[in-house]
Amino acid sequence: MSKTVTIYSTPVCHYCHTAKEFFKENNIAYTEHDVASDAEKRAEMVDMTGQMGVPVIRIEDEVIVGYDEDKLKELLGV
Repeated sequence: MSKTVTIYSTPVCHYCHTAKEFFKENNIAYTEHDVASDAEKRAEMVDMTGQMGVPVIRIEDEVIVGYDEDKLKELLGV
């Protein structure tokens, strides 16, 4: 079963690129929101996490702040 994966990122964020590479390598479909240019999604991210750090990765109802490969593997079953 595929899970709904959303990443809130910025173009200059190294860990955001790392997370997206991880998704590609594992054939994980995801939706990306560039919070550098999308104020609405930036506000949504801050409401969800209480902070401005990226990446913020949401998998179903779980929210990961930062790039945590072990946690991603656990939640995505890869």
